[in-house]
Amino acid sequence: MKIWSDAFKNNTAIPGEFAFCVTDPSSHVALSANRNPHLAWSDLPAGTQSLVLICHDPDVPSRGDDVNQAGRSIPADLPRVDFYHWVLIDLLPHIHSIAAGEYSNSITPRGKAGPAVANGARQGVNDYTGWFAGDDKMSGTYFGYDGPCPPWNDTIVHRYVFTLYALKVAQLNVHDNFTGAQVRAAIAGNVLAEASLTGLYSLNPVLAHGLQAS
Repeated sequence: MKIWSDAFKNNTAIPGEFAFCVTDPSSHVALSANRNPHLAWSDLPAGTQSLVLICHDPDVPSRGDDVNQAGRSIPADLPRVDFYHWVLIDLLPHIHSIAAGEYSNSITPRGKAGPAVANGARQGVNDYTGWFAGDDKMSGTYFGYDGPCPPWNDTIVHRYVFTLYALKVAQLNVHDNFTGAQVRAAIAGNVLAEASLTGLYSLNPVLAHGLQAS
């Protein structure tokens, strides 16, 4: 089983159009196009009944004390936790690709609608739901894809892991505002195969320049 993207190669930089934020010289960050990247896959195993796609960032700081604080930086050795950017389930097995911008083509304040989407699939809530919980202008339930926006003062490049799972069940037993963690628990014992693609992103100007130059 294979997965790839026309937007970026494995372990290379994700272009800014597929991110929630890009670097800005005056304000550190600016909102971006927030398009989901193109993804395609092949060689699904026999017996595949549905597909699950999860995008998560495993490099999010476990404490927020220093996040986006002027004059401070987030140390590289700080323990990190998962942040879910996209949870797409019950995808029909005859579908072999997702077009760029098909599921997200802009930032939607207070979040995109869900869980139902085209082709009988469902999208879970991503972790911007919690991130914006105290923001009067942005708080809401964020279904579907919302792209990278790591802290601009982080000292490490963040990884964004797109993992496709081929399942032996046609529909997952999760409901309503389901999360990435709930989906990971629900697929246990039902995975026939999986494949991953990793993109890199940073809003730290020095790290971001290095990514674009590589």
